[in-house]
Amino acid sequence: MPYIYQKQSRRHFIKILAGGAGAVAAMGILPSFRLVDPKTLKTALFSDTHIPVDVSETYRGFSMVDNLKAVVKEVSNSNVHSAIITGDLARLEGKPGDYTELKTLLSPLAGEMPVAMTLGNHDRRDHFLDVFPGHPGQRQAIKDRYVLVLEHPAVRFILMDSLVFTNQSPPLGLLGKAQREWLDGYLKGHRDKAVILFFHHTLGDNDGELADVDRLFRIIAPRKQVKAVVFGHSHVYRYDVRDDIHLINLPATGYNFRDQDPVGWVESDITADGGSFILHAVGGNLEQNGREKKLTWR
Repeated sequence: MPYIYQKQSRRHFIKILAGGAGAVAAMGILPSFRLVDPKTLKTALFSDTHIPVDVSETYRGFSMVDNLKAVVKEVSNSNVHSAIITGDLARLEGKPGDYTELKTLLSPLAGEMPVAMTLGNHDRRDHFLDVFPGHPGQRQAIKDRYVLVLEHPAVRFILMDSLVFTNQSPPLGLLGKAQREWLDGYLKGHRDKAVILFFHHTLGDNDGELADVDRLFRIIAPRKQVKAVVFGHSHVYRYDVRDDIHLINLPATGYNFRDQDPVGWVESDITADGGSFILHAVGGNLEQNGREKKLTWR
């Protein structure tokens, strides 16, 4: 279980990756995925939960706590195998109480599936790790960065860290040289399966987006195993393509900035060849609720 105490699952674990549950426990690393289907990984994708220590707080008419409760219930009742949240977990300043409340809200999933998280510009790495010291998969040894690799027979998820400053304007993101060099070396040595990258910041050229996006793409564009990049930050749900790599911008779970945008989560079925993505809107614009987007990897 990522960052959450592990309960005994009520579901049947067919097999645990990474050498079996005993080996995983001995290493102090919690399992990455339940191996329900070796060809397809069903993952709940959501972002920008913005959970406050004050559970009664609202923004733009949305209760961030109520929204996450609704999403957690839907995810728990679905047939997904894992969940990933792409940053801005905390309301604004990454307060310890924000993460304590987030942990409480995510606890219904704790016995059901791994939940992995990246960090955004409203998070604080130290406070986050104090509340969520555990992690799924393998944490990579990159100083002052939180990077995870999660393995499945069909796909490899790499969760990266674009957090630079907490709650500052513009809210820019940066992977940085050490993280980019690690990624370059890692991809050179791991070409055996499809790779999906996850981090928080969007990939445009505005001041509040990922500052080293061009340097990132110089690394990943030639690496044919990299199929897609998944991120949040904008509170907008959309799909784009750059250098034949799919860009998936997740909707916010906490609130939208524009009435035209949905609030919720995305159900994904990911294989070695492509992915299917279904929007589950719990608020905001419900027009696209239930709509499926199918992507074919390069």
